[in-house]
Amino acid sequence: MRTWLMKSEPDAFSWDDLVAKGDAGEEWDGVRNYQARNFMREMSLGDQAFFYHSQSDKAVVGICEVIATAHPDSTTDDPRWECVDVRALRPFARPVTLAQIKADPALADMALVKSPRLSVQPVGAQEWARVCDLGGVAP
Repeated sequence: MRTWLMKSEPDAFSWDDLVAKGDAGEEWDGVRNYQARNFMREMSLGDQAFFYHSQSDKAVVGICEVIATAHPDSTTDDPRWECVDVRALRPFARPVTLAQIKADPALADMALVKSPRLSVQPVGAQEWARVCDLGGVAP
């Protein structure tokens, strides 16, 4: 299993919106960056991702799971764009803010710190464990 971070603006699609979708989950659509799309192409069933509220909150708020691998994005007719489907697994006991992540030396090399604009990005095993610890959930 690989681990990832996926960003969404909470006013467009929030953690609560994903939770409301239940086991059926939702397409992670609308990604229009080639590197982010390529990361989604690498995802496998059962991979897990941090759900990150971008813009206002700037915090990891939960963990979701990939339930469908890369397929055409239903929000466009352009065949270049693909997405995966995800479902909510568990919320964080406490959000982990971008400020906390940037302040933690163990997370200095995390893609969120190095490439903050990328909407889908890999997360290393040690980074995953540390962010889970900060959020009060088991890795």
